Amino acid sequence: MTVFRELINYRQMIVSLVKKDLRGRYKGSVLGFLWTFINPLLQLAVYSIVFSTIMRVVDTDKYYLFLFVALIPWIFFSSSVSGGAGSILANKDMVTKIYFPREVLPIAYVTSCFVNMLFCFIVIFAVLIISGTGINPVALLYLPVVMITEYVLALGITMITSSVTVFFRDLEHILGIVMMAWMYLTPIMYTPDMVPEQFRTLFELNPMCSIIVAYRDILYYKQTPDMTSVLCSAAIGIIMLAAGFIIFGRLKKRFAESL
Repeated sequence: MTVFRELINYRQMIVSLVKKDLRGRYKGSVLGFLWTFINPLLQLAVYSIVFSTIMRVVDTDKYYLFLFVALIPWIFFSSSVSGGAGSILANKDMVTKIYFPREVLPIAYVTSCFVNMLFCFIVIFAVLIISGTGINPVALLYLPVVMITEYVLALGITMITSSVTVFFRDLEHILGIVMMAWMYLTPIMYTPDMVPEQFRTLFELNPMCSIIVAYRDILYYKQTPDMTSVLCSAAIGIIMLAAGFIIFGRLKKRFAESL
């Protein structure tokens, strides 16, 4: 409870770090903040060409939309976990010289990635409307629940990875491989029913599976998601967040001497 009280007291610091990250992300580039939208659009173009034209993985109407509504949430999750792992190392001068609750750093990083995703959703809604697919207002009511579930899961994992990376620097590089494998084990480019029956149970243990399916149900199929699966992912997210705070709390006492 002391940690949470401190985080509330340092909430302005979190806001300042989020603003700093968003402003500095593309600082010095010609297009600047537009890269927030260009990056996912370029990835969408590549994946659409590869998986709908060359490999023809999924035979579905408007595959680019099928992919887009899942790709943006995945980019948020992947960026949070991979980039957030180095959030303590990247701010080692602050950690060694200034007192503040160290949890502020991974929280600010994940929140920054989350805000970036919200900006990208402006593009998603625009594409849905322009393409004629439209939006189901009732299904859209479930979207904040899915977003919060993903945020909690991403933050929980990032709290663990950011604290462990201080002592095991190779974890940053390992996470790059793990996140690439995790992406292909999540139904982003394909549908869950394409997974062989013998692997279905193991596949469904992936908490990002139900989250991505929920995004697609809401935005692509325009139907209410299976909230039972989402709530299971939420439970995993809460467990990961609790574990993250416990592990981070125990390791942060030795951050200064290890940096």
